[in-house]
Amino acid sequence: MAGALSHIRVLDLSRILAGPWASQILADLGADVIKVERPGAGDDTRGWGPPFLKDEDGADTPVAAYYLCANRNKRSITVDMTRPDGQALLHRLARESDVVIENFKQGGLARYRLDYATLAALNPRLVYCSITGFGQDGPYAPRAGYDFLIQGMGGLMSLTGKPDGTPGAGPVKVGVALTDILTGLYAANAIQAALAWRDRSGEGQYIDLALLDVQVACLANQAMNYLASGVVPRRLGNEHPNIVPYQDFPTDDGYMIVTVGNDAQFARFCEAAGRPELAADPRFATNKARVANRATLVPLLNKLTIRRSTADWIARLEAVGVPCGPINTLDEVFADPQVQARGLRVDMPHPVLGAVPQVANPMRLSATPVDYRQAPPLLGEHTDEVLASVLGLSAMEIGALRAQRVV
Repeated sequence: MAGALSHIRVLDLSRILAGPWASQILADLGADVIKVERPGAGDDTRGWGPPFLKDEDGADTPVAAYYLCANRNKRSITVDMTRPDGQALLHRLARESDVVIENFKQGGLARYRLDYATLAALNPRLVYCSITGFGQDGPYAPRAGYDFLIQGMGGLMSLTGKPDGTPGAGPVKVGVALTDILTGLYAANAIQAALAWRDRSGEGQYIDLALLDVQVACLANQAMNYLASGVVPRRLGNEHPNIVPYQDFPTDDGYMIVTVGNDAQFARFCEAAGRPELAADPRFATNKARVANRATLVPLLNKLTIRRSTADWIARLEAVGVPCGPINTLDEVFADPQVQARGLRVDMPHPVLGAVPQVANPMRLSATPVDYRQAPPLLGEHTDEVLASVLGLSAMEIGALRAQRVV
């Protein structure tokens, strides 16, 4: 069954994570994504290891796990965009494409005649998505932007970490490049919106996405808390700024997470903990009161939760409808029966590795499901195929381009 975007071709000039994450989403939905890489080098993440994977015989390979996380279902071609002949090839591919994705610095592709103005003149129906650290205008526009930098500048790290005055206090980044991932998600959404508009208008358009914009937009309730009150939020560790109790608690053998969302759940939690009177205490009877008296309530609950094991607590609380769960390591995540039932690990055939593990796309579409067609490609694996099938070049013409090191 053809994917929802099987009629769309994407020319992907991006590398690292935000752009490739967006193009992988489109590829999972069926789009033909042509990943353009530097001859002899490729996407920077190809070398971002260890870990590097081993082949079927257990021998080391140069395939980095990082690269594998964002590049499945794509075709890789190598083209030297610094050469006029390479630019000419990419111009021809842009004419045959619906979307271009790039994440060079502001104006970085103009020198190679691969900017929006140039490509839109060749293909007015083109949707062109630029991803930068700070956008195409404003005082920071020329700067390079990286996920860690933007987590700091965009306020996320001011909210993440243990409270000031406690052991280990200080700002902490999220454990994955979350700003890049979120930018990739926004990019995929924006591209599909632009394609929907093109279906009605016949016109392509330019998309300007900035990591800083995305990070600020994703501060969500914390941003609104500040804008509504003028009070700068502080780091609360694993506590929630608006709900109590909604955090981790110590147990006899580790920790668990309790996410009480309303007063009825809190009453059931107290009953399961053997302290039903806490739910009737005016200091704790409502969420507003619990937030105001957080410093009193949380130590009381800590003394209760530490008396039983994590598994015991989860069984007790789930039985009475109080949301809770463990804090899993990644081996425990992929061994979890729910994760396994949902098929969140996928193994795909690979020409060097035999099989390569992937994390499944979480989108479940009933009529046009995600399809796992192609493992993350080897560098330049599809150069001849794409030049022949998309541009109609002969084997002799492709051979001449190789001899000139254009591809």
